[in-house]
Amino acid sequence: MLTPEQVLAAQKANIETLFGLTSKAFEGVEKLVELNMQLAKASLGEVTETTKAALSVKDAQELLALQASMLQPSADKAAAYSRHVYDIVANTNSEMAKLAEEQAADMQKKFASAFDAMAKNAPAGSENAVALMKSSVAAASNAFESVQKAVKQAADAAEANFEAITSSAAKAAQAPKSRRAA
Repeated sequence: MLTPEQVLAAQKANIETLFGLTSKAFEGVEKLVELNMQLAKASLGEVTETTKAALSVKDAQELLALQASMLQPSADKAAAYSRHVYDIVANTNSEMAKLAEEQAADMQKKFASAFDAMAKNAPAGSENAVALMKSSVAAASNAFESVQKAVKQAADAAEANFEAITSSAAKAAQAPKSRRAA
């Protein structure tokens, strides 16, 4: 049986975890808003310059040259922006996962402690049931650890894929430039 103090302590820990996760989520959102504000300011300046440059062209060839000169920087900026967004989301996710893992480990520890106390006070003849429960708890712990490892591997694979896509996009944007030089 759980005492009222134990229930209150568990509720307090859950609320603290919830506030911690919420705080991390808001930090991530703040970083994304800040990044987007920086992008908006930079874009406004670039649009002004591009408009002035477009208004000063004298013929179609000059306009094509202006357009071509803006292609690579735009691709680079898009890749950099994507990388910043990915870094913010991945970092926020990592921090939230760390908090959740700490909470889960704490809960596992408390559950194991409560289970051990219950097993010590179990009536005579219930050794098989206690052994079965211990085995079940160990299997659940192993399954949880396996899931954590799988999630980590999936996150690492997603990051590697993102890196490959970003690199490939940057190379693709540079390809027309190198063909023009040839």
